[in-house]
Amino acid sequence: MFYYLLKYVLLGPLLRLVFRPRIEGLEHVPASGPAIVAGNHLSFSDHFLMPAVLKRRITFLAKAEYFTGPGLKGRLTAFFFRSAGQIPVDRSGKEAGQAAIREGLKVLGKGELLGIYPEGTRSHDGRLYKGKVGVAVMALRAGVPVIPCAMIGTFEAQPPGKVIPNVHPVVIRFGKPLEFSRYAGMEDEKAVLRAITDEIIYAILSLSGQEYVDQYAAVVKAEQAAEKGGRERRFPRAPLS
Repeated sequence: MFYYLLKYVLLGPLLRLVFRPRIEGLEHVPASGPAIVAGNHLSFSDHFLMPAVLKRRITFLAKAEYFTGPGLKGRLTAFFFRSAGQIPVDRSGKEAGQAAIREGLKVLGKGELLGIYPEGTRSHDGRLYKGKVGVAVMALRAGVPVIPCAMIGTFEAQPPGKVIPNVHPVVIRFGKPLEFSRYAGMEDEKAVLRAITDEIIYAILSLSGQEYVDQYAAVVKAEQAAEKGGRERRFPRAPLS
C-alpha cells in the first residue's frame, strides 16, 4: 500500500513536477503478465523515476547496502526501499548471482514486472557497459519478454555523489519487447546467454545513444580506483610547515 502512496501522492507528483519527464514507448510495456524491464543505470534517481511513470507496479532487485546502512539515514533508506517493495540482493560472494536470479524468478512467477539493470551497477561516467547474463537466464527460465528501457538525462540530473538533484530534462524511452523463445531450454549455454544479453544491451544502446564500453562497469570502477590510489601513494601531499 505504501508503494502506491509514494507513487501517486508523496513522491510521484513531485518527481513529475521537478523533472517533467518525457515518456516514449510506454505502449510497449504489457498491461498484464510477467515481463522484465531492462534499463541502463545512470543515477540513484532511476529507482524512482521509472516506477513513477509506469502504469503497473515494478519491483527492482536492489543492492543489499541500501537496506543495511548505519544511523538514521540508513534506517530511513531501508524503510523506504522495503516499503516500496524492492528486494535486497547481496552482490558479494559466489552465490550472489544465483540469489538474484532466484528472487527475480519469484517476482516473475507472480505475474509481475521485474526491473533489472543488466550492467549490474550504476555507470560512473554516463557510458553504457557490458551486461551480465543474469537477465538472460531469468528471461529464458521464466519464458518472459524483455522490454529495453533508456533513461536519458538522469546522469546530468543526479550524477554520482550528488544528493540533491539538479533540475534537468529527463526522457524515459521504452523499446519494443524482445522475445527469446527460440532459445527455450538453452539457459545453460554460455554462448546463448551472452548473445541474448548483448542483444538486450544493444537495444538499450539504440534507445539511449550512449557510448558503449565492452567491459563490466564494476571492473572499470575498480581499476580506476586502484590507479587513483596508486597515484596518491606515489605522490603524497607534502606536510604543512
